Amino acid sequence: METESEPYVRLASLRQLHQVMADMNTARSLADTLQTVADGVVNGLGYELACVNLVRPDGDLVVAAFAGNPAAEALITGRVGSRDSWERRLGMGEHWGDLVFIPHTEGWILDDDDVPQWYTDGPAPRFEDEWHPSDRLFAPLFTPGVPGGACGELIGVLSVDRPRNGRRPGAWGREALQMYAFQAAIAISNARLRANMQRALVRLEREQQALRASEESFRQAFEYAPSGMAIAEMGGDQHGRILRTNDALCRLLGRPASAMRRYAFSDLVHPEDIGTLLRTSAEGGRAELRLGRRDGTYVWASLRNSVVADAADGPRFLLTHVEEIEERKRRELQLAHRASHDSLTGLPNSAELRSRLSSRLCQRATTPGALETLDAAYGHPAYDANGHGFDYRPGGGLEVIGGSAALDGFDGFDHHVHTVAPEGEGDRDDGSKGLAVLFCDLDGFKSINDRFGHNSGDAVLIEVARRLSRGVRDGDTVARLGGDEFVVLADGLGRADAQDLAVRLRNEIIQPIRVDGRAMRVGASFGIGWAHCGMTADEVLKSADERMYVEKRSRPKQHRRAG
Repeated sequence: METESEPYVRLASLRQLHQVMADMNTARSLADTLQTVADGVVNGLGYELACVNLVRPDGDLVVAAFAGNPAAEALITGRVGSRDSWERRLGMGEHWGDLVFIPHTEGWILDDDDVPQWYTDGPAPRFEDEWHPSDRLFAPLFTPGVPGGACGELIGVLSVDRPRNGRRPGAWGREALQMYAFQAAIAISNARLRANMQRALVRLEREQQALRASEESFRQAFEYAPSGMAIAEMGGDQHGRILRTNDALCRLLGRPASAMRRYAFSDLVHPEDIGTLLRTSAEGGRAELRLGRRDGTYVWASLRNSVVADAADGPRFLLTHVEEIEERKRRELQLAHRASHDSLTGLPNSAELRSRLSSRLCQRATTPGALETLDAAYGHPAYDANGHGFDYRPGGGLEVIGGSAALDGFDGFDHHVHTVAPEGEGDRDDGSKGLAVLFCDLDGFKSINDRFGHNSGDAVLIEVARRLSRGVRDGDTVARLGGDEFVVLADGLGRADAQDLAVRLRNEIIQPIRVDGRAMRVGASFGIGWAHCGMTADEVLKSADERMYVEKRSRPKQHRRAG
């Protein structure tokens, strides 16, 4: 490695250079590494000034470290030079391997660019290889490239000035600076990687702290929420299975948390509300239904679902908010009851009566001869003896349906059970059944109002309503039309059955009624009408009303007197 200008290299210089390189790779931070690189040029390579220009994310270079002159360090540290100016500098001058040397004879054209620099003074060179104050020497810093390939990415430029021996570096000095720049680039790349990793670790720790804080907030909000909360599985065979509940939900249902985990919501819902639950079990679904308590009772609750996930790609769960709405439902039912029931007697009112009657009727009448026409069209009986239609589907299979065919073209059956009146007239009964409509009008009620006042009259109406309700079967309807008129709907009765029912109810009503210690009596006239499809509710009621007046007029007046 001997040259004319460098006959030998002292062992102490090599040791010093080795120590400087070791210091570069043991610096604790990127800033320390950059300063160590600059200091190493001054302490180990024999230059009076050294500057590390680091590439910023936008491509420009900033003076990140300076060594050798505190005044110069204070002046230019932190200043920025454009990437274009630096590329122009690195593209001109003499290339000593990876180094770029711009002699003072060429450097004057760079005096006006925006690269931060420190101007030094001194006499003009007296011999050929003497260092001039305006000479410039740069060592580009590249990330390690592919072995045997091109250099990697430019990460900075190391600039040096004023060798202590006053001479331009020779072969050994150039090789030493080039090797130093190579090691410096590795040290800076590693320090930058460590800095990025440290920032990532700090960011990760902050995110984990935020996540833990968020989880704790969620836990507290979940556990201490005043209304019920539950987390359930979403999707799969275990969809809806409860995984976690809060105290409010356990108290609402009277079940411990350990027991709740054995159920799905479908196990707790009232059987009549299962369909409602299934229709609203997805994300954002809402449902109002009844949940079963441990004591066997049910409570009305509002369920609202949302979806939560453990992680971005983790399993998803249903977060269900359960709010008791028992009182609201009770008020709603009360309002609905008031709208459909008589305020005095509690019986269904006229509107509810017509609704129930209309639900059993349709607008298609079973006209005489219709069944025979269907029999001929289908080649088999279209209806059985009870009026049920037989629907023969393509491909075989017999389905009994309650409905009539549309006679114009026989375009199919519905699934409505037609209401028809029993055959026979008067007391004659052929055994067929129908929907009987018993229209009841009280006899002598007006005289009670006139003699004893409306309070007594109201008490009589309440007692009559109670006796009528007691005298019918479960499923029959007793309604008050208004005033002293009542209607009974009784399905599945023959003509004789209806007559017997009217007699029993009349016998109940005519029994004395005690009001304020006074016995009062009212009579009752019943008219029996029969509902069948093709009639309206008003037509059915009118028919029963007319028969009631016929029956009232047919009885002696003294039998209709009250007292």
